[in-house]
Amino acid sequence: MDALNQGANALFVLLGGIMVLAMHAGFAFLELGTVRKKNQVNALVKILVDFSVSTVVYFAVGYGVAYGTHFFIGAEQLAAKNGYELVKFFFLLTFAAAIPAIISGGIAERAKFWPQLIATAVIVGFVYPFFEGIAWNQHFGVQGWIKSLTGVEFHDFAGSVVVHAVGGWIALPAVLLLGARYNRYRKDGGVSAHPPSNIPFLALGAWILVVGWFGFNVMSAQTLDKISGLVAVNSLMAMVGGTLAALALGKNDPGFVHNGPLAGLVAVCAGSDLMHPMGAFVVGAVAGALFVVMFTLVQNRWKIDDVLGVWPLHGLCGTWGGLAAGIFGTRALGGLGGVHFGAQLIGTLIGVGWALLGGFAVYGVLKKLFGLRLSQEEEFNGADLSIHRIGATPEREVNW
Repeated sequence: MDALNQGANALFVLLGGIMVLAMHAGFAFLELGTVRKKNQVNALVKILVDFSVSTVVYFAVGYGVAYGTHFFIGAEQLAAKNGYELVKFFFLLTFAAAIPAIISGGIAERAKFWPQLIATAVIVGFVYPFFEGIAWNQHFGVQGWIKSLTGVEFHDFAGSVVVHAVGGWIALPAVLLLGARYNRYRKDGGVSAHPPSNIPFLALGAWILVVGWFGFNVMSAQTLDKISGLVAVNSLMAMVGGTLAALALGKNDPGFVHNGPLAGLVAVCAGSDLMHPMGAFVVGAVAGALFVVMFTLVQNRWKIDDVLGVWPLHGLCGTWGGLAAGIFGTRALGGLGGVHFGAQLIGTLIGVGWALLGGFAVYGVLKKLFGLRLSQEEEFNGADLSIHRIGATPEREVNW
């Protein structure tokens, strides 16, 4: 019976890892559909290569930083319990690799290729797993300290703060240090519109992310005996809440409509195992509205050129999700309880603060050493031709 349970748990987590791996295709197509045609190839290449670098670094360093263990032992030991520890690494790797995938959307169309790969290595090797270990593995007694203050620990079931808020708040310094795309904000005060290049691909990316997210959330139980249909239905309700709010506030704009469900899903991760489905719907709707309002402010009034809106989507909606778990997870609002708003506030602020510090440190150093952005001519020609020497749909052969 033990062998059967071990095998079932290994399969359960493996399937979750595969579903979240598929989400990286969603990140790629969401970015591809949003950026201009001359940067589509770069979007696809970045996501795949960032994932590959993340795998090596998280295997060698990051997983050890977060969980105090390593894989430099014999294969016989690694295969124990049907290799459960290995597939758990695979599952958590897909979370870690989401951080550079999130950042990629913010710095699209003008970032150098190799400095970003260095940033990926540092972020996935240390910055992200450092907070991951605090939130999910009791590092440095932070959770114990929060519990001593509020009576409960900081709760983040599937990563509203640990993954999304951290990724979004690391992206903000990267976007600020990189600067806006050339001629995005004109000297006369106008804003040059860069509409999505391919709405069908943008929609495809959003749908892939939505489907994979049920692995992201449900399989965060990590063992089959802890699986909860509540997590699945709460994810569903937050998704549709985000969609409908984005539709209403975004005035039928397909970009907002397809990012709305992602905003809702980002926000529900933390408390998806605790909330009532109607609470999850409200959390998702608030997140969808938050994304539309803040994306518009960031782009047009504050003139921060965050191409895919990753700071509003992941940073702010993830922050809201961390706080919302302490509101809608309570018994008073139909939740299962065991959470405290104060604990959620402290844990969320620690995550946001660490992400900002890490983002400014990593990208500040890289800017000094290598520079972060393409030359004006390279940016004008597009990252596809400047970096990869080919466009998404080349019409003729070009000799380089």
